[in-house]
Amino acid sequence: MSTPTATAHPHRSRWVRGLLWLGGTVSLALAALGVVLPGLPTTPFVLLAAACYAKASPRLHRWMLNHRWMGPMLRDWERDRSLTRRSKTIAVGSMLLMVSVSAWGFQGRLAVQLVLLATAAVGAWVVLRIPTRRK
Repeated sequence: MSTPTATAHPHRSRWVRGLLWLGGTVSLALAALGVVLPGLPTTPFVLLAAACYAKASPRLHRWMLNHRWMGPMLRDWERDRSLTRRSKTIAVGSMLLMVSVSAWGFQGRLAVQLVLLATAAVGAWVVLRIPTRRK
């Protein structure tokens, strides 16, 4: 198994660190949106933000690792590189619920419903591709 990103050192290039910080910040914002927007997955964006911050800002990476809600998932990810079946079920189930409610709200707008279903399918595919561990 590779060394966890918690022990990684920031990138030497100031430009690369800046781009990684920007990527981590955008990913974290998308993760926050994914909490309330149907079809937009949260977990992959949290993982991407943590990976970017590990090389851009050790302080922000530590903050994420010690965060009340994100921390346990990130620490598990860095240790095992997998998610529990429960985490996957909650992620996909909440996406399905929110997409269903949204699709119902957009009755008569087939194009919007199809976009919702397509983004939900991509989100579920991303989450389901992550390896599953027992606990």
